[in-house]
Amino acid sequence: MISNQDRERYERQIMLEEIGEQGQLRLAKSRVLVVGAGGLGSPVLYYLAAAGVGTIGVVDDQDVELSNLQRQIIHSTARIGMPKVLSAKQTLLALNPGINILPYHAHLDRSNAAELVSKFDVVISALDNEETRYLLNENCVSLRKPMVDGGVHGFYGRLLTVLPGKGPCYACVFPRKDKRPLKEQGSKDRPIPVFGTTPGVIGILQAQEALKILLDVGTTLVGKMLFYDGLTTTFQQLEVGRVKDCPCCGHL
Repeated sequence: MISNQDRERYERQIMLEEIGEQGQLRLAKSRVLVVGAGGLGSPVLYYLAAAGVGTIGVVDDQDVELSNLQRQIIHSTARIGMPKVLSAKQTLLALNPGINILPYHAHLDRSNAAELVSKFDVVISALDNEETRYLLNENCVSLRKPMVDGGVHGFYGRLLTVLPGKGPCYACVFPRKDKRPLKEQGSKDRPIPVFGTTPGVIGILQAQEALKILLDVGTTLVGKMLFYDGLTTTFQQLEVGRVKDCPCCGHL
């Protein structure tokens, strides 16, 4: 049974025929892992928490910096120097104290990826690190976990949803030519240029995809890449297919 307080909090989405009280209870029992608490992770986390996802894990090894605040809206000036995962938890519980936030102040790598991914129903890649993105995709495919990936640069963004065995994985769409470690896209010495609202747009769409998967409603972006152009405010879709000999998901 849903409580009277929750019925009031989630009234507007419970009214939706596709959700109702049963859908809201389903969200309350759901577990989502968000890898990255930055520009993309901020809106993702905000909207998952607002929607009532019962358990949200957040992975990030960085601390809040002043240069983050132009786009990473889950943090604040007063929290500069605080681990991003703790800052995110503080913000999300202030918004919705009825959910559970699991902060992981760590870098996702081969020593912890499988264990973390295995604990959740859906995984969201909110990363700017290609090496970690491939690793996350690999573990989601291996464990049959849905993954929603987003990427941004400047005024442009993209979105891909991976349902292992039902559509292409990240490595199908962006095949690696070799196994040598990839250079990080962004660092303190070479930051990625990003217009503040771009990750906001893509992050909200990532949250939307995750919620549709959890509720089993609508049509997800499986087999499709969505592109966003912030300069013209336009979206385009490109169909993408599985690669039979993909080293990551070809065996499925």
